[in-house]
Amino acid sequence: MKSYLLDLETLLKVPYVHPYDWFDLSPDGAQVAFSYNLTGQWEVYVMPLDGSVPPQQITAGPGAKFAPRWSPGGEQLAYVLDLDGSEEFDIYLYDFAIQGHTNLTPDTPYAIEPDYAWSPDGSSIAFISNRSGHFDTYVMPFATGPGAGASPESRGRPVLSSRYPDREVRWSPDGQWLAVVARTSSQDLDTFIVPSQGGEPQVIADASKPLHAKDARWSPDSTRIAFASNPHGFFGIGIYEPQTGQTGWVTEGEGDKEEPAWSPDGRRLAYVVSHGPITELAVLDLQEGSLATHQVEPGVHYQPRFTADGAHLLLIFDSPRRPCDLWLLDLTDGSFKQLTQSLAVALQDASFAMPTTVSYPSLDGHSVPALLNRPPQDEDLPPAVVYVHGGPDWLTEVTWQPLVQHMVSRGWVVLAPNYRGSIGYGREWQLANRFDLGGGDTKDVVAGADYLVREGLADRTRIAVTGESYGGYLTMTSLTQYPDRWAVGSAVVPFLNWFTEFANERDDLQHWDRENFGDPEKDRDLFYARSPFFFLDRIAAPVQLICGAHDPRCPASESVKAHDGLVSQGKLCDLVLYEDEGHDFLKTENVVDAEKRRVTFLAEVLEGAAND
Repeated sequence: MKSYLLDLETLLKVPYVHPYDWFDLSPDGAQVAFSYNLTGQWEVYVMPLDGSVPPQQITAGPGAKFAPRWSPGGEQLAYVLDLDGSEEFDIYLYDFAIQGHTNLTPDTPYAIEPDYAWSPDGSSIAFISNRSGHFDTYVMPFATGPGAGASPESRGRPVLSSRYPDREVRWSPDGQWLAVVARTSSQDLDTFIVPSQGGEPQVIADASKPLHAKDARWSPDSTRIAFASNPHGFFGIGIYEPQTGQTGWVTEGEGDKEEPAWSPDGRRLAYVVSHGPITELAVLDLQEGSLATHQVEPGVHYQPRFTADGAHLLLIFDSPRRPCDLWLLDLTDGSFKQLTQSLAVALQDASFAMPTTVSYPSLDGHSVPALLNRPPQDEDLPPAVVYVHGGPDWLTEVTWQPLVQHMVSRGWVVLAPNYRGSIGYGREWQLANRFDLGGGDTKDVVAGADYLVREGLADRTRIAVTGESYGGYLTMTSLTQYPDRWAVGSAVVPFLNWFTEFANERDDLQHWDRENFGDPEKDRDLFYARSPFFFLDRIAAPVQLICGAHDPRCPASESVKAHDGLVSQGKLCDLVLYEDEGHDFLKTENVVDAEKRRVTFLAEVLEGAAND
């Protein structure tokens, strides 16, 4: 069974390009800047699109660097730096002429979002910060040229402040407007159009009715905004004209269409189409109405961008056998070229498992979509892991997952449920756990264990549950609400107490909790009933808690208190606390250590001493 064992540390040390909107094309179209953990730490790299030169690292030193953004003239590159995982980013500027770095937001004891935008003339940067106690949008001017640094007004002037927490900002190419995406009601995002000098905003709407619009992208002539919205159940691409207030839809049908990008001539739109856990690229000619789709292979495509000549799309792609890398799609013949090569030659022919899509009934009858990873079967029933994604408004996709690959190579079945609350299956399923967090979604996770047993896929006495973030929370609700299903559990960066979670959160996270769970005073009984911390005595299996001291989302103090409570009750609990990490572990050595500890803890139960 273990003859093809994939070494976990080797897999975890495979570098990858950060996939989430954190790469940028140079103004002349010749180079790409991106965030890459090639050295084991997140740094900014640049490389030519023709692949003539390998990636060149331009940042160094402590902290993780993300979100590179070229200045309009191409002489400078901005990026954000997170020193300790606290998500209190600073915006830095790299000057190519002097090869120097300047902190544009020094001495800022507040959070700055990593999504920001240059003004078209290169004199200012629009960014989002909670310096007022609320995430608002600001414009920060600074000097240009060699050695450029922040001006005395570097803390920025406010241009948009509403009752909603802002999330991302895009500057119109003519410099007149900002498109600001903010979290509004429920789990929705709305886009506000505000004059760059400040003034009354307008909201993207359809027939005078505000739309829940995200992924706002300006057309090259600044007259239109492409966006994604889901008023009909699945996300589709719309186009809004700020001058007329008119909205038109350019896509239809099932499957989410998101992440639109304009061609340089404004004639075409590229976007990502999601079919549950697998995506493809679409390119729509707005004049002819023709549509072409492209796919590297079954997996996930991220953030397509047209090159300056409009002949190619730059994107990031990964799959169970490929980590996230930069790819270039030739739109003339549909061929793909891989630009970065993260996977070592020795691993390219490894036996990577490909999941299959399944569904099963939840404890209350709902049909739950999931990904099932199965090893080669022996006669005996294998152990299994129910692997729970975070979010909850997220999903497990057909992506590069070293931990899952290693577990399957050990002979474990891995089931990843896309429980109610997951995206990718329509608006109704995404909102199905609203004001029921830790309820129906817990049933979906637990029913996954029942499915494995019922279908003869796993040994009922050797089933584990594990997840990160909200997945860590569901791990703990599963262990406390249905203790008889589990042999062992591991919760990574979880929260366990809704009261302290809410009290210690930033205002944007509190806003989401109010919109999707309730108020800690008005809904006190619900907050109590859904907090695993108050029901630790029900746990019957060994538990592991892994956390980061600087976590701004799921406080490590909750894991520490839960550990102490479990130990005082005579229960087996392993606590792993990383003093130099936050919610997302940024250092590869800590990721390796944490995942090895997680597998070891689970294996002690699932495999037993005889197979150690």
